[in-house]
Order: sequence, then C-alpha cells, then structure tokens
Amino acid sequence: MLMVAGFDKYYQVARCFRDEDLRADRQPEFTQLDMEMAFTPLEDMLTLNEELIRKVFLEIKGVELPNPFPRLTYAEAMNRYGSDRPDTRFDLELKDVSDIFSGSSFKVFSDSLESGGIIKVLCVPNGAKKYSNSTLKKGDIYNEAFKSGAKGLPFLKITENGDIEGISALVSSMDPATKDDLLRRCSAGPNDLILFAVGHHAFVNKTLDRLRVYVAHELGLIEHDRHSILWITDFPMFEWNDSEQRLEALHHPFTAPNPEDMNDLATARALAYDMVYNGVEIGGGSLRIYKRDIQQKVLEIVGISMEQASNCDSIPSLIYLFHLVSLFSYLINQPMLAVKIPTRIMFCLLAYCAPFGFLALQCFTSLIVYIYIHTFHFVTSMLM
Repeated sequence: MLMVAGFDKYYQVARCFRDEDLRADRQPEFTQLDMEMAFTPLEDMLTLNEELIRKVFLEIKGVELPNPFPRLTYAEAMNRYGSDRPDTRFDLELKDVSDIFSGSSFKVFSDSLESGGIIKVLCVPNGAKKYSNSTLKKGDIYNEAFKSGAKGLPFLKITENGDIEGISALVSSMDPATKDDLLRRCSAGPNDLILFAVGHHAFVNKTLDRLRVYVAHELGLIEHDRHSILWITDFPMFEWNDSEQRLEALHHPFTAPNPEDMNDLATARALAYDMVYNGVEIGGGSLRIYKRDIQQKVLEIVGISMEQASNCDSIPSLIYLFHLVSLFSYLINQPMLAVKIPTRIMFCLLAYCAPFGFLALQCFTSLIVYIYIHTFHFVTSMLM
C-alpha cells in the first residue's frame, strides 16, 4: 500500500507468523526486516544488501565477507548440492550418472530411468572405512536416507586396490568401462564410498542433500571457522503440487517472471533471489509483478481467477527481507530458539537502512523497534 501511495522506498521491522511447514531453523513466529524500493534495478538491490550484510558482519563479528558475494542459479545449486540453500563450507558435490547407467541390467536403475527418473551419487572420501555394510543397510546412514523417503540405499565401496564391492546385483551389472566411467565422474579413489539415489529428481536431491550434510558432520568435513555466504538466483516461478495435481507458486504468485521466459510462464524463471549463509536462508526477495495482464496469467496458472484478485496495476518495485532471528542467531552464536535480539545489532541495521524512508516513518519504526526489543528482553529474562 505504501508503494501505491507514493512512497518510493521504505523499510519495516515486522513480526510474522509462518504459514508453511516448520523446520529446525524456522520458528512459527519470527521477526523480519522488510525493504521495498520502486524503480530500482535488480543488481542495485543485490549490491545494497551485500553492503548491508558486510557492514553488519564486520561491525558485530569482525568478519570480512567476500566482495562480491558468489552466486549460483537455482538449477546449479540443485544439480551440485541437491539444495537451494547449500552449505559450501565443505566440498562434497553430487554427480548425475544417469548416462553411465543408461543400459544397466540392474533393475532398480533401469526401471527408474525408463520412467523418467535420474540417478545421482554422493562420493564420500574414506567412507568405505567409516561405514560398515550393516550400517549402510540398516544403520544410522540408512535411516537418514529413509527419513527423506528413500526405500533403499544402493552403495559401492572402492577397495584399496581399486576394485568395487557393495550391492552384489549392482556390482555384477557393471562392466569395466562402466566402472571406470563412474569412478572418473565421481573422482573416487581407494577407500571411498559411493552412495546412490534413484527416482524423480526432487526426491533424489532431497535424499542426497540430507546425506551430504549428515556425513559432513559425521566425518568432520565442515570448516566451522569459515563463513560461507552466497546468492541463489533464477528460481522457478512454479513447482508441482503432487497431492493437488497442479502447479503452485514456488515463492508467491506476485513474483515477476524473467522477461526472457514470457512465452512459457509455466516453466519460467522468477526474478527472485535468496541470500544463504552456512546452509541457512537468511534473506530473500523478488521483483513484484506490476502489470495486470502478466498478473492475470500467473494467477490463472495457480488456479486463481481475476474476480478473486485485485484489478489494479501497481508500480515496479523490489522487495527484500531478512529473517532477523536466523541472522542474529549466527551473529551471537546462540541456538535459533534461544536467541535474544541485541539492541546494538538491531540499531546497526536500522542506521544503515535510514536513507530508505521518510523521517516520520523512520522515527515511528525506531520507536516500535525500541519498544519491541525491551519488551522481548524483559519477557525472555523472566522465562530463562
């Protein structure tokens, strides 16, 4: 409403309730910093938020973040890490080996490929020594795969002399050329472990992402003194809702599509972007749709008629929000659910954001934040 009313830029600190599935790093109620700017190029918004976070980390933690932040497209992130919020403090990357097993006699693989599925692997350095066959078949690592929906966990171990062992039916289905291609694709060597996931690409990525993080913790591969921050861009506009058998907006139905993809909105990329720190999304935003005809097409795709929606055009605006509780929990090294937002950090953010709004709005927002902070501190001090 502020945009339509003529405010060209503003910020707000808002208390929100999350209407979506909960995760360990997401609370049902949370605080976020919203920024919205009209007629602003996408690159300017990304640069602005990079400068903001670099300033916050430098002043609060004494940490210098890279300039500029690395970027991955959504497709690259999912292909290499199986996640749109990858933790890049360790180097384990997924590899698609569907082509290597295209003529495989191993029924699990051949059936999946025939039905349009894929085969991806995670190569675990020295994993053959760490994980016994019983652990891989019914132990902790198998349970991690099972929790993601996997019905099994095919695996291969590379012996010290370079031979392979593991699931007998899989081993026997591989000729020397297939074996060599696989080891080369995975950069696998003696004592390494290769874990497989098979099926629809979303399921495969979900399984291997979970296993990737699990084994990294198990094997001590994470550099805990490293600060990994990056942008994820070019998200899909829509994702398939299998239970309802329809497309739904990946972010929300007001995100603008990439102009290059206007001819096929159902498969279009969105002008949306997330900031990811150590495997956690700490902020995200998008360009809003401001043309009525485009908004109508997007709403039709997700099953909403224009009679159910507004009939007015808007103005081109970029919105960005930071999940303050997620961000502050890392800045002060406290668990997500126990974090108390320090006054110094909050006002560091507000001071940097001051040029966005008008003076009255700034004073009003600062007053609300001041009341919020001290009320929150009082309540938490009484409970802890």
